[in-house]
Amino acid sequence: MSRNLYRHLGWLKKAPDDFRDQLGAIEGHAAPSSVLRRLASCSLDTDQLRILARRMDRARAAGADLQPLVAYKLGIVSNATTDLIVPALRGTALRYGILLDVVAAPYGQIMNVAMGQVPEFRGQGLDAVLCALDARGFPSSPELLSASADAGLAGEALAFLQTIINGIAGQANAPCIVQTLAPSPERLFGSLDAIVAETGASFASQFNARLIEMLNGTDNMLLDVASLAATVGTADWHDPKLFNLAKLPFAQELVPLYADHVCRLIAAQKGKSRRCLVLDLDNTLWSGVIGDDGMGGIVLGQGDPTGEAFQSLQKAILALRQRGVVLAVSSKNDDRVARDVFQAHPEMILKENHIAVFQANWQDKATNIRVIAEQLALGLDAFVFLDDNPVERDLVRAHLSEVAVPELPDDPALYARVLLAGGYFESIYYSDEDRHRAQDYQDQAQRLRIKESSIDMDGYLATLNMRALIQPFNDSGLKRITQLINKSNQFNLTTRRYNEAEVQKIMVDSRHRTWQIRLQDAFGDNGMISVVICIVEGDVWTIDTWLMSCRVLGRKVEQTVLNEVAKDAAAEGVARLRGVYIPTPRNAMVAGFFAELGFQQMPGSDSHATYWELDIGAYAPCQTTIQVSRSN
Repeated sequence: MSRNLYRHLGWLKKAPDDFRDQLGAIEGHAAPSSVLRRLASCSLDTDQLRILARRMDRARAAGADLQPLVAYKLGIVSNATTDLIVPALRGTALRYGILLDVVAAPYGQIMNVAMGQVPEFRGQGLDAVLCALDARGFPSSPELLSASADAGLAGEALAFLQTIINGIAGQANAPCIVQTLAPSPERLFGSLDAIVAETGASFASQFNARLIEMLNGTDNMLLDVASLAATVGTADWHDPKLFNLAKLPFAQELVPLYADHVCRLIAAQKGKSRRCLVLDLDNTLWSGVIGDDGMGGIVLGQGDPTGEAFQSLQKAILALRQRGVVLAVSSKNDDRVARDVFQAHPEMILKENHIAVFQANWQDKATNIRVIAEQLALGLDAFVFLDDNPVERDLVRAHLSEVAVPELPDDPALYARVLLAGGYFESIYYSDEDRHRAQDYQDQAQRLRIKESSIDMDGYLATLNMRALIQPFNDSGLKRITQLINKSNQFNLTTRRYNEAEVQKIMVDSRHRTWQIRLQDAFGDNGMISVVICIVEGDVWTIDTWLMSCRVLGRKVEQTVLNEVAKDAAAEGVARLRGVYIPTPRNAMVAGFFAELGFQQMPGSDSHATYWELDIGAYAPCQTTIQVSRSN
């Protein structure tokens, strides 16, 4: 299992024996995207991914509605053949809810793309460009020891790569996904290769370290191929025979693994990374059944191989929480008995205060996960469910298809490896707000519990002592603003997406007005919770983007934001504020948003979009309990 885990994507369920028959049943299916995504969530080989992508194309050509898959267009430039990679990417993207189209540059045309000589890479059509270059793609890369080689080779290669990235940015106005270099397993000096500047190992090491520095602070994304190759073994990653025969960049067997890692980045860019880990307890966090075996009968802790395996899993889970992943429990157990382990067992790494929502009862796991989702105000596609029981795993897959459910092996020593190998919590950047997210959601669950026990809603809101800081977009908030724009789906009136470079342009464009809103309350700092972008059109401001974190719903934050936007509009002599609601499968909760805030519906509204307008002169500010401070 350990050797094959990565090669065969062992965290995924095996493909069904009737894989092709199930694909054939897509024709005429009421929800073909659900079938495509369910099959894509299995461990598929290169041929199966190709078949899946082809079936997706047939469904599209037949006019099938593939919502809620999110459209994405990826460009690829490479010094190698990408014929096998492209269909694998398109099939794999379905696993992440992405409807992927790929534009592959002709073989060896990397510089032509950068210089604008490949029309498909010009304009606004691409969401990102994968720069799939290995060491053979750089003019200065040392394939053999050369008397003319020196320590500047890595710098020359990086300068070449920077030229490519700059050219692509100028042509496609899209970020790049840039690869580290997988070192060759062949050694000239043995262990000394890591030190001698003229060797391929030294070149790759220097290049990779400086590449990370070069990408830091940009909206380009890092694909760590060096780490991926090391995980499966660099000798197995590189296949000289295949490269000589067909210019394939790495072993054919590993194409699905590579495609999965690329699609994780795409999903993260689109805000589709998971945010909450739901944990079973018995035989998942410890060995044994606490209700039957008692505190002294479960196996957990030092001095026993099985007990140490479960502690290793708990350490990995705690590390995920410390980087911002929210933890919850769904266990068929007596609540008091289950909590007692967290409170009293001396070998428990995880404590009760690490858990945002604790559901220990006798309901089925799917029902419990729905309750957890409601309490955390998260969509089901934000969840990962960890359970040793294959029956429980299949039940959740059947009833909550949006939830990711990793396959766990028989040996608990591999639980942590499988959980982390799945890449469910992939990030393309990491901020202080990401680090504190787990505690933020835990605070939100506590607020909800207080709210449910409160009769007087206004009195409850007053006890929160809410304080909002409202300011225009700025450099310090840029990454979080971009993150919110790309991951907010439910409270998002238009679901328009902008990358970091586009947000930067909006930030300095005199034709736009922007607001970022942070919120604090008695429980802590909620961080940035809302973003608004307006387009200046004479004496009218049109709301291009208005989104808000669902964690602060029902607290009159939206009324507070409108008060401030209207105040700014009035100060600039604006007569009307216009908005549009564009319905999606995820944002039905804001269908009546503008009407509730006093906007009047405009002509031209239909089922595809409704248009609204607010008379600034007649607007009476809403009364809220939120204290507002402004900053430039």
